[in-house]
Amino acid sequence: MDIIITDREGKVHELSAEPGWSLMEVIREAGMPIKAECGGFCACATCHIYLDDGWIDRVPSANEEEAELLDMAFDIEKNSRLCCQITMTSELDGLRATLAPDEL
Repeated sequence: MDIIITDREGKVHELSAEPGWSLMEVIREAGMPIKAECGGFCACATCHIYLDDGWIDRVPSANEEEAELLDMAFDIEKNSRLCCQITMTSELDGLRATLAPDEL
């Protein structure tokens, strides 16, 4: 399955995603600049992304832990998510998202 990620410079990348991987793992494995300091344990907000509008309602909602971390992140929008909390499934084939600005 494929996903489309726009980097911080506006360049669009088509990435292959394996079912069961987190979106963060897919982005990191592709060598894109995402910190993901906690390694996907929902303990930081350094894998912040923006889901494209057409995907907001198609991706499972953030749990309470993720929502609390997003409250502490920078440049939050209505479509903000932590990509470590999005598990790739066949329903997410074609997912589009943009890397949020780097916090530092």
